[in-house]
Amino acid sequence: MKVLLNADIEKLGKVGDQIDVKPGYARNYLFPNNFALEVTKHNLEIMVHRKKKMDKQREIEKLSAEEQKTRIEALKIEITKKAGENDVLFGSVTTLEIEKKLIELGVEIERKKIHLDEPIKKLGEFICRIKLYEDVEAQLKIEVSKEGEEETEKKPEEKPEEKPEPEESE
Repeated sequence: MKVLLNADIEKLGKVGDQIDVKPGYARNYLFPNNFALEVTKHNLEIMVHRKKKMDKQREIEKLSAEEQKTRIEALKIEITKKAGENDVLFGSVTTLEIEKKLIELGVEIERKKIHLDEPIKKLGEFICRIKLYEDVEAQLKIEVSKEGEEETEKKPEEKPEEKPEPEESE
């Protein structure tokens, strides 16, 4: 059965595409959910105009995704986690943590768009893929460091500065 897609459906097609599907799939899923229309002369004319609008909108979305890609690739996220021997983390760095760090830096990305090739369970530098649009993908640099190291480095520097100040004021 030939149908006109009324919405983008992954692995099936985009708005305005004329595809061939099984009658039961069209009747029980596509038509009731308004994802497709029957192929008629009137529906074809409507879909031509709708497809032109969607193409313009997609072009705008792609341009904004390209701009966002350049912003993201210029960033480097630093995450501190507790780690044991051999620089192995207690737990792992999750996409939720990456999303929170991006929001702190002023970049809002949905967590489901963030893809890790493998779980981050060690200290070091990693690259995370962020799918912004159909064929636009940014690569974000993530540096995972040990939680205790930064605190011990800062504390000795602060203490000598604090001690001379009370002596001067007395």
